Amino acid sequence: MKRRWFAHPVLSLLTGAVWLLLQGSVTAATLLWAVILGLGLPWLAAPFLNPGTRLHAGGRALHLLGVVLWDIVVANLAVAWLVLNPAARPQPAWVRVPLDIRHPNGTVLLAAIITTTPGTVSCVIEPARPGRETAAILVHALNCTDPAALVAEIKSRYEAPLREIFE
Repeated sequence: MKRRWFAHPVLSLLTGAVWLLLQGSVTAATLLWAVILGLGLPWLAAPFLNPGTRLHAGGRALHLLGVVLWDIVVANLAVAWLVLNPAARPQPAWVRVPLDIRHPNGTVLLAAIITTTPGTVSCVIEPARPGRETAAILVHALNCTDPAALVAEIKSRYEAPLREIFE
């Protein structure tokens, strides 16, 4: 496998920036070392890294970030209401969310989004296999009165944008 210089530009930039921060000054020598380390370390680590992921819809990724941040705020308030309200009777549920997304990074990101949203936890990613043609994520919801609605919400708010971004 032929290794390319600057194959992981974000890693190269981060390596160089971290080097400059660790040095605490910007001189010609530290800049030169930042460039050498920024190019050399990712090149040396290339056999251990995956080829990287190309994002297809950068604007959609920003929109998804906004949706996730908003949902985290709203879910925090909903969970706080459930915890602080003595009359609340949460209805926990396990929900199996069938997946249409095929990209492994997209699947992991979907699981991370579900888990970082208070009130839901993704517990198992079930891969597709004979007898079960689609992969799925098993989700525990703190309060779920309509599992089908939760599945539809996860698929429309998170999975569909992730498919546009990764596939």
